[in-house]
Amino acid sequence: MNKHEYPPTQPSQLSDGDMHIRIKAPGGPETLEVIASTPQAPGPDEIRIRQHAIGVNFIDIYHRSGLHPLPEPYIPGVEGAGVVEAVGTEVDGIRVGDRVVYAGVPGGYASTRLLPAWRAVHLPQEIAFNTAAASMLRGLTAHMLLTVSYPVGPGSVLLIHAVAGGLGVLLTRWAKQFGATVIGTASTKDKAAYALAQGADHVIVGRDADLVQEIAKLTNARGVDFVIDGIGGDMLRKSLQAVRPFGTVANIGWVARPVSPIRIEELATASLAKPSVMAYSADRDRYAKAAAATIKAFSAGVVADIGGEYKLADAATAHRELESGRTTGSLLLLP
Repeated sequence: MNKHEYPPTQPSQLSDGDMHIRIKAPGGPETLEVIASTPQAPGPDEIRIRQHAIGVNFIDIYHRSGLHPLPEPYIPGVEGAGVVEAVGTEVDGIRVGDRVVYAGVPGGYASTRLLPAWRAVHLPQEIAFNTAAASMLRGLTAHMLLTVSYPVGPGSVLLIHAVAGGLGVLLTRWAKQFGATVIGTASTKDKAAYALAQGADHVIVGRDADLVQEIAKLTNARGVDFVIDGIGGDMLRKSLQAVRPFGTVANIGWVARPVSPIRIEELATASLAKPSVMAYSADRDRYAKAAAATIKAFSAGVVADIGGEYKLADAATAHRELESGRTTGSLLLLP
């Protein structure tokens, strides 16, 4: 076996087409393989969910590539929504047949999955499974960014990179409800038009745009209060130059490429944070409060748009589309 190849899983018996997606070895989308599976019995504090929709996120790509390696059984996917099929002996407050959504724990690319019961969030009937699965992780991320990383309120001016993406749209909608002004960046005019239609106040178009100069024009040389940067690469340095004195920059991803080392002098008076929604949602009490706020926001229309739906067996195709940069909104896998 190649040292970079994960050990094979035990063969499982196909049950009504049930399957999961496994990372065969760190690498590209071609390393995702379809494995037939059977539903597993939950432990005392677990539940089993029959999934109706599964969210696709960049963290899944980081897991697949090996940037953030997964433990066995090497199943990516950290959010989904479905119906409870089985409940462990020590579980209270959750019953078979309940509609639930979850985020923050790997193992999601599967027809059924086991889940710590405390991760399951009751899903109101009026919120569709697809909407919840496309929005839960992004909703928790938005809650973290807009309330903890920087307390956004009336008059706040935000710069959101990749504003036409699934997270960008949800952030825009929630920030607007807080009374903020949203400036976004987008790679194309079509994406910019889409972002403006979702509520962004201004969109700077093109990867080669002079970001700092454009922000200066839009803010009368003041700079923005808060930058949310999921691009990485050279964009982080530009973000630090676009923020006002004593403003905040949050780097939440490296879609372009990892950030090269930054000297302390480059921060000037800005605050730089690297918040992690996985760490944010790992605390049970914080997860419960943030999830409740997120579900409430869903009911008020703060959700991610769905940019594409794929069969679970076509997870590799979904990854290729997400990595291509052509998509808007959130992508889903449907078991």
